[in-house]
Amino acid sequence: MQHIPASSLEDLPSRIAYLSSFLSLTAEDGEALLASKPLVAPLVPAILDAVYTKLLSFDITAQAFVPRNTEYEGETVKSVQELTMSHPQIAMRKDFLKNYLVKLVSTSDLSPQSPFWAYLNNVGIMHTGKPGFKHREKRPDLRVEYIHMGALLGYVVDIVVGAVMEMGEIDNVMKSRVIRALNKVVWIQNDLFARHYIGKVEVETLTPPPEEVAEGLTEARKGGCPFSG
Repeated sequence: MQHIPASSLEDLPSRIAYLSSFLSLTAEDGEALLASKPLVAPLVPAILDAVYTKLLSFDITAQAFVPRNTEYEGETVKSVQELTMSHPQIAMRKDFLKNYLVKLVSTSDLSPQSPFWAYLNNVGIMHTGKPGFKHREKRPDLRVEYIHMGALLGYVVDIVVGAVMEMGEIDNVMKSRVIRALNKVVWIQNDLFARHYIGKVEVETLTPPPEEVAEGLTEARKGGCPFSG
C-alpha cells in the first residue's frame, strides 16, 4: 500500500503525482492528446461559439462578463441583457478559452513537475477572486462560483467527446485513448478548481449536520458509499 501524507497534497507536484497515480495518467495519455491536436484544433472556433452561447443563455453565468475583465480596456455593459457574442469583452474571453483548449492538446509533458499543471492551477486560482496576481492588483475581484466552473468543464468535455466520436480520421482505439486521456486531465483540472474554492477544512471545526441531513447521510451509507465506514 502506497503511503500518501495528507500534508503532501498541499504541494502542487505532490498533489499531481497522487492524482496521476490514482487516475493512471501516463505519458501515453499525453501522446494521445498531442496526436489529437491536428484534429481538435480546427474544431476550436465551433467549440468557443457553443460555450459562450451557453454561458450567455443564463444570467447567472453571463454576469461574470459585465464587470471589466483583466486586460480589457474597452467599453463595458451595464447589464447582462446588453451582452452579445460580438461584444469585445466576450471576444477577449473567447481568446483566453481558445488558448486553454489548445493547451490541453499541446502538452507532451504530463509529469508532476510540468509547467502545464502550474498553468491549470493558476486557472483555478484566478477565478476565485483571491489575490495573488500582479496584473489584477488594481482590478475588481474576479470570482466565478465553483458550481459554474464545474458545469463549464462538463459542457466542454461533452462537446469535445462528441466531436471526437464523430471523427472519421481515427479508429475507435485512438478515439478511446483521446477521450480517456482528456477525461483524466479534466478531472485533475476540476480538483485544481476545488482546492482553491474549498480550501482546507479542519475536522475538529466541522459543525454537525442538521437532523434531516444526518438522516440522508445514513441512507446514503446504506447505498454503499466507498468511503463510508
